[in-house]
Amino acid sequence: MKIISELKWIILIYLLFLLGYKSYQQWQEWMEPVSQQQEFVEFQVKKGSSFRQIAKELEKKGVIRSKDAFWLLAWYRQELSSIKAGPYRLDRSMPPDKILDILVQGKILQIIITIPEGYNRYQIGRVLQRAELMKEDEFLAATEDKSLLSKLGIKGESAEGYLFPETYMVPKGITAVESVETFVDQFWKVWRGNNFDRRAEELKKDVHFLVTLASIVEMEAVLPEEKPIIASVFWNRLRKGMRLQADPTVKYGLLEEKRIHRKRLTKKDLRTPTSYNTYLNYGLPRGPISNPGMQSLKATLYPAKTDYLYFVAKGRGKHKFSKTLKEHNRAVRRYILKR
Repeated sequence: MKIISELKWIILIYLLFLLGYKSYQQWQEWMEPVSQQQEFVEFQVKKGSSFRQIAKELEKKGVIRSKDAFWLLAWYRQELSSIKAGPYRLDRSMPPDKILDILVQGKILQIIITIPEGYNRYQIGRVLQRAELMKEDEFLAATEDKSLLSKLGIKGESAEGYLFPETYMVPKGITAVESVETFVDQFWKVWRGNNFDRRAEELKKDVHFLVTLASIVEMEAVLPEEKPIIASVFWNRLRKGMRLQADPTVKYGLLEEKRIHRKRLTKKDLRTPTSYNTYLNYGLPRGPISNPGMQSLKATLYPAKTDYLYFVAKGRGKHKFSKTLKEHNRAVRRYILKR
């Protein structure tokens, strides 16, 4: 009887060992990558999703072998509530522990986009649409959201002028509102980081006035070294009560209020009334016409000291500046009419 009892224990220990070994083998198999070759899968972790929901979806998409094993792995690492929401680009050739690392560290899928200096909100909307981040109309609607503008400290009718031109890395799942917040936050970072508020107080002008003027400088100037001079021309004309007569304001007015896109203006366009037409209206247009970069903002706040009231394009981005109308007309005949 004693021998039989000992034999039973030996068999039980063997079976437990065998079960443990099989479990270990099964665990090792679950911790292996699904594929031996790189196979990328885009995966969205939605806000509020439970870990089990995430694990189930990962298994369904063939990113992990076992949702239960993935849950056990996260439980052992005490990371069941550590996954960050957002879009991811996961590789099926990665083992589950590496995939869990990516989700916990929040290494979300990001796209690089560049907003060139001088782009208006319509052009930026097209950039975002081409990057397949959102529809242009969604972005434009967000730039006109009154509650969002108030939250971001913008006094204008849209976010035009405050969508700072820069190269950004944005998550693929970014919303239109989040994109506007990102671009405007960068504007304020640049503005405040350069103490432009203090300079605005010295000039006795508010931010919106200065951004609007800078947006015109951005569209008129080509060469960085001419920006402070062109800014001085507009400041001088404003002080003398002269119309700015800036072609880019006419183009933007036609786009904003008439939905007419013009590469070249006609005489009729110059006579078409809009609240942006500085050939017909005195002072600044009702808001910015583009999104100025750092150089244009700085040139507007710190313009050159000149007596110039006019300028005309000479070619290759250069301009001829004049103090009197007579000098200006002579320059027009030389550089425009002759050409």
